[in-house]
Amino acid sequence: MWATKSTKKRMQWMWIVFVVLFIMLIGKLVHVQFIQHDLLTKRAEESWDREIPVSSLRGNIVDRNGKLIVGNKLAPTLYFMPAQNDKPLEAAKELASILGVDEQVLAKKMQQKTSIVKLAPEAKNISKELAEKIQQKNIPGIYAGLDYIRYYPYDQLLSRLIGFTGYDQQGLAGLEYQYDDLLMGKASAIRLFTDAKGAALPHVQDSWKEGQDGATMELTIDVDVQKVVERELSQAMEKYEADQAMGIAMNPKTGEILALASYPTFSPPSFSKVDSKIYNRNLPVWMTFEPGSTFKIITLSAALEEQVVDLDKDHFFDPGYSMVEGARLRCWKREGHGSETFLEVVQNSCNPGFIELGRRVGPTKLQKYIRDFGFGKTTGSNMAGESSGILFSEKAYGPVEHATTSFGQGISVTPIQQVQAVSAAINGGTLYQPYIVKNLIDSNTGKVLKSYKPVKKRQVIKPETSKKVREALESVVALGSGRNAFRDHLRIGGKTGTAQKVEDGRYKDGEYIVSFIGFAPADDPEIVVYVAIDNPKNVTQFGGVIAAPIVGQIIEDVHDKVGITERKGQLEKIYKWGDVEKVRVPNLVGQTKEDIAKLQYPFRLEWHGNGSKIASQLPKADAQIGLDGIIHVYLEK
Repeated sequence: MWATKSTKKRMQWMWIVFVVLFIMLIGKLVHVQFIQHDLLTKRAEESWDREIPVSSLRGNIVDRNGKLIVGNKLAPTLYFMPAQNDKPLEAAKELASILGVDEQVLAKKMQQKTSIVKLAPEAKNISKELAEKIQQKNIPGIYAGLDYIRYYPYDQLLSRLIGFTGYDQQGLAGLEYQYDDLLMGKASAIRLFTDAKGAALPHVQDSWKEGQDGATMELTIDVDVQKVVERELSQAMEKYEADQAMGIAMNPKTGEILALASYPTFSPPSFSKVDSKIYNRNLPVWMTFEPGSTFKIITLSAALEEQVVDLDKDHFFDPGYSMVEGARLRCWKREGHGSETFLEVVQNSCNPGFIELGRRVGPTKLQKYIRDFGFGKTTGSNMAGESSGILFSEKAYGPVEHATTSFGQGISVTPIQQVQAVSAAINGGTLYQPYIVKNLIDSNTGKVLKSYKPVKKRQVIKPETSKKVREALESVVALGSGRNAFRDHLRIGGKTGTAQKVEDGRYKDGEYIVSFIGFAPADDPEIVVYVAIDNPKNVTQFGGVIAAPIVGQIIEDVHDKVGITERKGQLEKIYKWGDVEKVRVPNLVGQTKEDIAKLQYPFRLEWHGNGSKIASQLPKADAQIGLDGIIHVYLEK
């Protein structure tokens, strides 16, 4: 039977449609195979992908000289793929015996109907050695993901500033929390390709997903200075059974903080074992209290700047108190200091004398100076939890308040505010913003991501006024209430502080915060050190007795680290009853044993080496030493 003409036409159209569809199919295959190949492969891999996280390195924290303060230590975490092990209970039993954990807990996790299980916390952050031991067992489905924990080479050093990280290395407190987004980085991963059940795909190779390490944080801190400050605070806490202690060391010429410490302290990996108040309160920036006599430096600076006093020529009579609006404001010395120059007012830390200085400056101007020196608001140090302190409002600032403010009572300030202000008073008059982060650096390239530089806020007093302040405060250490901070050839200046503690608006009987702020050298300051001891016990509670010797010791131990050399022109210390009498060490170099015997020195000599002549000695010539001190002499042939 022959096909009709219309049937032939339909068949022709069918062939045309078939050819077109075939061409389109070939075109689609070509498009998929060649043009969409990468896209579709990526999508397929994503559907097969099972990632074993590999933590990026959290950014290191280093000091100003590159010394590691906080780093990272390898601590792997185990993962389990149920589809790759048909005996999960046996695997759990074997794994639990190695890890020393509950077998039932582990078995429950390893029987889950999921593609991959993180065995945490039982097998999170285990040691490298333990991970290697488990890997050698070749337990099917067990994988070790690279993970890290924070490493603290100095243990507790700087812990209340730096803070700590949590379970997954996120910052939870301190600088770790503040700069978490920069320190955290982006995790890498091992990419395993499996089917929907989790079985490995033989035709697809595993791959690596690249992450990004966190930024390195470079601090202004000097670890060597920090260690000295923390050592002294730790000893003070134990010796005086104090409630708390805090210290700051800063470069007065730049605002760079060289040390910052709070006690009691804690070990960051064990933060959960201590009271949250310890790690949540960075005392030098958080704690506010009456400054006491250290605040007198501000009144002194204002009086000298306003030229209302000549420290050497003007005199004042102190009967032991000053009457203001019917209020009797006493000096710490009940019987008073009697007639004294205003330089002696500063040396003696005489409250009535400073009330007179405040009166001469005037309430409006003194308040302006106080605020210009940075009190009443945060310093801008960019440390979490910084307080602004409390000053009298203009309405509440009457004659009595003006008088008490003049000697540091009735107001509330932070240690960091005091260090900022005193630095301005002695550095030539420039108020610098304190800061503690120096640079944030890309860990891979070394490129500086962000840099912090000294910030000049304002000129508060003239350089010539600042020079007079330095000279007066050096005399406080050589001749006055700060004599326990005196160190030969270092020219230390400073001021004591003793403030009664306040609670609920009332002074606490018998509880004081004693402090001392010192700097060196007095002719060209390189460092300012502030130390405060909260409620020391079983001792006379005066800043000059407790805090001054601590600051003196800190400066003595760090002077070479901050660039302080021996200074000329130091005021000679006048010894008083109770002081250990010291004399200058003679120059023994070049002399023989016979020469020394003839001179009959009162010192005890310890001889070292063999020979006839003295080649060197310790202490060096012209240093100070107690009359019962020892001079070490070294002989050479």
